[in-house]
Amino acid sequence: MHRYHLLIEYVGTNFIGWQIQPKGKSVQKLIQNKLSKILKEKILLFGSGRTDSGVHAIEQSAHFDCKKKINNFDKFLQTINYFVNKENISILKIEKKNLNFHARFSAKQRIYKYVIFNRNSKPSIDKERGWHIIKKLDINLMKKGAKKLLGTKDFSTFRSSNCRARNPIRTMKSIKIKSTKGRIEIQFKSQSFLQQQVRSMVGCLKYLAEKKWNLKKFESVFKLKQRKLCAPPAPAYGLFLEKVIY
Repeated sequence: MHRYHLLIEYVGTNFIGWQIQPKGKSVQKLIQNKLSKILKEKILLFGSGRTDSGVHAIEQSAHFDCKKKINNFDKFLQTINYFVNKENISILKIEKKNLNFHARFSAKQRIYKYVIFNRNSKPSIDKERGWHIIKKLDINLMKKGAKKLLGTKDFSTFRSSNCRARNPIRTMKSIKIKSTKGRIEIQFKSQSFLQQQVRSMVGCLKYLAEKKWNLKKFESVFKLKQRKLCAPPAPAYGLFLEKVIY
């Protein structure tokens, strides 16, 4: 048996998310079906984690096993991309791994990026690739709020009611915020995230940066660990899975 690791880019707009579900079109199912067709055997594709409906990936990570050895990676990439490019999916890279490697369980860190367009006019080229907010956001306040989220903490406030994780404790390794010409990028790094955690944190940071909340209120909402106190989550289309580190 041979194990292969894929790096995958996709636009999540027309998908129900990464993970296979009883109904709807998922990224995982589409790629898995194409792999099975190309390799002429049943393939099971395992991702580094699920992305929700509408969320994009700059570099999702996944692996699969197959009986057949893939000798020509360039040819394989051309073939698989022929089938998936029309769905706004690109397989960026394939490499052989040993059987101990697992796309999900071997991951040491995951990096997500959230994009906000803080300007008067709606984006055209970047339509559905970021959250358009007209009201001027205070980046310094946003950075102060982000510092409160760093470290090993209980992130229950930012957890979806449907989240299946056993434990709400997560370690936020870093949060970087940069703003250039009305484009704000917030990068979050952690080993793992709760369902809707990033979008919920962004929603609360937005309330802070709009001065709907002060820093004390932001900190209080976090510490009380009650989902009902959370600001509305940021839209899915501004979120990107940027990288998985092994």
